[in-house]
Amino acid sequence: METNILVVEDDQEIAFIIRDHLQAKGHYVTVASTGKEGLQDFEQGDYHLAIIDLMIPELSGFDLCQRIRLKSDIPLLILSAKAEDDDKVRGLHLGADDYITKPFSLHELSARVQAQLRRHRQWRKQKSPAYIRFGTRYKLYPEENELTKDGAVVSLTPKEFEILYLFLQFPNKMFTKKEIYKLVWHEECEDEQTVTVHMKGLRDKLNEDKKNPKYIETVWGSGYRFVGDVQNEN
Repeated sequence: METNILVVEDDQEIAFIIRDHLQAKGHYVTVASTGKEGLQDFEQGDYHLAIIDLMIPELSGFDLCQRIRLKSDIPLLILSAKAEDDDKVRGLHLGADDYITKPFSLHELSARVQAQLRRHRQWRKQKSPAYIRFGTRYKLYPEENELTKDGAVVSLTPKEFEILYLFLQFPNKMFTKKEIYKLVWHEECEDEQTVTVHMKGLRDKLNEDKKNPKYIETVWGSGYRFVGDVQNEN
């Protein structure tokens, strides 16, 4: 699975070197040059890891780390020329998972990135529910990428499954078509009709009543939200 990494670094030369190196390793990388831009990218995207420089304008790396940690458990790597123990301790207390001091080796950086991603995947696997129940007849199995109805498998396309899983993780939260595209396709939305087509396919397979949907509700002019009862089962 392609991983999405956010790099927040105001030195463009360093940022692009990191981006090119990580992309060569198979990662999808977004670069932000300020703390506010990094926070905006984080809130609009779906990232598996963030690399944050401490000395960035508008919003410090410490503050950005703290704000991200309030909303997400993704690995955070602090990157800075500061080598003082106090800065390392402060960053770790604010939720960072690792601290890399400039100058650094790209091989060391990618090794640390891989280690953090591996640990996080293992932790999420232990934490994730065996299945998610919604309604009285449906069960979604995250690890198997499978949906069942009364024990029988419901055939979903990979993107239909990802959209449904996204909704089940955030019941009652409204998602715009652009947000769904960004979170499921992992790139900026160029055609909202793609989401519309997949939503129709998903609703048809859930046997939704178009006038009175049980699970996925259209928020007219805005997007969609999941309104059914959701229960995580271990």
